[in-house]
Amino acid sequence: MAEPTRTSLFSGPDGLQGGSVAARAFAILRDQILTFRLKPFDLVSEKAISDVLGISRTPVREAMARLAGLGLIDIYPQRGSVVAPLRIADLEKSQFLRESLEVGLVVRAVESSDRHELVRRLNDEVALQETLASISDDRRFYASDELFHQHIATFAGLPGIWADISAAKLHMDRFRFLTFPRVDSMSVVIGQHRAIVEAIEKADAPAAEQAMRRHLRRIFEVVGVVQQRHPEYFEPGPPSPARPRRTERAGPATRAVPAEPVAEPLLPAAPGET
Repeated sequence: MAEPTRTSLFSGPDGLQGGSVAARAFAILRDQILTFRLKPFDLVSEKAISDVLGISRTPVREAMARLAGLGLIDIYPQRGSVVAPLRIADLEKSQFLRESLEVGLVVRAVESSDRHELVRRLNDEVALQETLASISDDRRFYASDELFHQHIATFAGLPGIWADISAAKLHMDRFRFLTFPRVDSMSVVIGQHRAIVEAIEKADAPAAEQAMRRHLRRIFEVVGVVQQRHPEYFEPGPPSPARPRRTERAGPATRAVPAEPVAEPLLPAAPGET
């Protein structure tokens, strides 16, 4: 009698169709980390992930190596891997890169010959955001927020740059998941979006640049509240006010002992959440 076929989360209509298993494993783990299904300091087991996903350990190993390269996983030789804590330095770098790119884009968009069409599309997104805010649909609001910024990149003549921006703002997105909408206000975001649209409509490049900078720096105004609410997510020690953790000596430096493994099994992001 033949052995039962091993069920894989990559089979079926939502699975891979000739794509890279490692890439899909990477996407699943990345989304788990960005949405805090896998929380900072949670242990990440190569074997457990391969078992849950129904794939070999090789693509999981590749995915974890990519995540480590992005600073989302910390790998400790001979001890295992953990989800990286939130680090203010990562946020500052991520925000700086995003601001540098998007300020340039909004100035180019102001100079676009299709500026009026861009304004129409941005106003449509803002109107949708007002509706979504009124019903507290934060997931769709977030998606509309992303599309708002993508429109600017497209009309600036650089639609392909959004992939670079997405990579640059990875750590910023991780912080934003905790700040929005629990800490930040949808109405504030909408107001900042309107200021950007108004500047573009008036072809006022300096005003558009200023409005974009103010919008993208909003994260720094609310991150302190996140630190107070979730000190256990932050890297121990200054400048984070994280509560003390048990530590162990690792050479000349001291590092935190990872938290206990998560009790819940790892699951892929639900459809529509990636």
